[in-house]
Amino acid sequence: MNCFEELTEGSICANCGYDNDTQVSFIYLQPKTVLNDRYAIGALLSHESDAATYMAYDMDLGQVVCVREFLPKGIATRLEGNVEVHVREKFKSSYDKLKESFIKLWTTISELKSLSAVIPTYDVFELNETAYAVSEYMETITLREFLLRNPDGNILWDQARIMFMPVLTTLEALHANGIIHGGICPDNLVLCRDGKVRLNGFCISEANTMSSELEFNVNEGYTAIEQYDNNHKMCPATDIYAFSACIFRALVGQNPPSAKSREANDKLMIPNTIAEKIPTYVIRALGGGLQIYPEKRTQDIETFREQLNASPTVQAAAAQEEEVKKEPKFTKKEEVVDPIEEEEYYRGYPGYDDKPKKNGSKIAIVILVILIIAAVGAGVYVAKNGGFGNKEENTSQSAAVKQYEVPDFVSAGYTQSDIENNGAWNKQFKLTFVSKYSTDVEEGIVFEQSVESGKKVDEQTEIQLTVSKGVQTESVPNVAGQSLDDAKKTLEDKGFKVSTVEIYNDGSHEADTVKESYASAPAAGETVAVGEEIVLQVYGEVQSTTAVEPENDIGTD
Repeated sequence: MNCFEELTEGSICANCGYDNDTQVSFIYLQPKTVLNDRYAIGALLSHESDAATYMAYDMDLGQVVCVREFLPKGIATRLEGNVEVHVREKFKSSYDKLKESFIKLWTTISELKSLSAVIPTYDVFELNETAYAVSEYMETITLREFLLRNPDGNILWDQARIMFMPVLTTLEALHANGIIHGGICPDNLVLCRDGKVRLNGFCISEANTMSSELEFNVNEGYTAIEQYDNNHKMCPATDIYAFSACIFRALVGQNPPSAKSREANDKLMIPNTIAEKIPTYVIRALGGGLQIYPEKRTQDIETFREQLNASPTVQAAAAQEEEVKKEPKFTKKEEVVDPIEEEEYYRGYPGYDDKPKKNGSKIAIVILVILIIAAVGAGVYVAKNGGFGNKEENTSQSAAVKQYEVPDFVSAGYTQSDIENNGAWNKQFKLTFVSKYSTDVEEGIVFEQSVESGKKVDEQTEIQLTVSKGVQTESVPNVAGQSLDDAKKTLEDKGFKVSTVEIYNDGSHEADTVKESYASAPAAGETVAVGEEIVLQVYGEVQSTTAVEPENDIGTD
């Protein structure tokens, strides 16, 4: 059930070595399951953030295919013996939206069959309360594996150019159709038997950002900063960053540092022995593609392609730049990719001149004159008015209490740190904080205030702000083999809701007891939000059978 070649002896395939007696967890489709009366499911290949991938056999076309099943981790599972997907109560509202994203992604990819650097997808359908995408099966090795097979772990630009450049055309078409891959890395660029490099590992966009409910697909060194940071959005430049990192890995023989670590130090060092073999224009192109912040990065594939090809337009721009700023010399030991050599241009940070200004003395004289004039004016005022106010007035003014309008601390999504660091608010009010669990508000965000916004209060009035502790979670206790009443009490004491599914009892189990294995969904030991539903598999009453006597059987002619 892996290569679908005929077994000659035993359960182990002589062709691919797969053991057809391999046990597969009940949460996945079991081998030999047939979808749409057409696709026979085989071995489980992987389970990524949003979907599980299986080997399968298309009985209509008589060929091996890959079937991708929408099965988001932590959100959907299966109960033993059921083919339908079971969605956790907490995520039922968002599950449908995520499924629509899955269907839209794979439907769009299926309509782009002409793209040379994508494995063709030719069927997308809904079944079993979920969705499926069927793609051609191709024998491949990953770019990472290919590079590791090279003695030095890297390749020269002449070879890399032939491998990488055709993929840019496909990437450009995907962007034009609204698809940002978001997970390009050496494991998702695959080399096929026809010699072409293709993009693999597509996931819905929600799986490629840290802020999503889905498990975050992070590829250290290849994941762009905007995928970690909510202040920036994924865009075509996100894929340019990852693709540039893949070229860097291929040419240099090592992964770039992670985007998060590069915020503190963005130097990308290339040993001189390797740098001297890489064309300068390629180093420049990688410098533009590997800028940390997306707004400073090369923005589109067309520009990136021109830079990697050293087109006349790019060469002219580079020559003009050299007239203004000479090319910095590299050290003997290492070469530095453009973000460092042209720090101000690429980082976008303003430069500051630390030298003293020539007109500094003039400024000092002007300030001194202004101070003298102010002092004279103050003296005249005192002389005319007999001082700065009489004693009575001062007493009444000091006794007056200032009032301030209470800000809206809740709607803006402030954190406790945001408010504590606001000097004006802390001077105007006495702010205190308490923490409370919330199913609706992200951890660390203020979501309640004791005094309503817009109200005017005296200075240093105490306002209590409630900070979310996030969703309260508990580990699901193991209730296997317990009576239903005991199991329900154990789970409800933890704050969970309980529902049951009755399963067949052959007489060897007491009715209304929880199944000994795979007793619950979510399973025992999983961390689950308090208040979420736990489904128990419970034995029903013993099923009795009655033998059919011959005379009671179907009548004869």
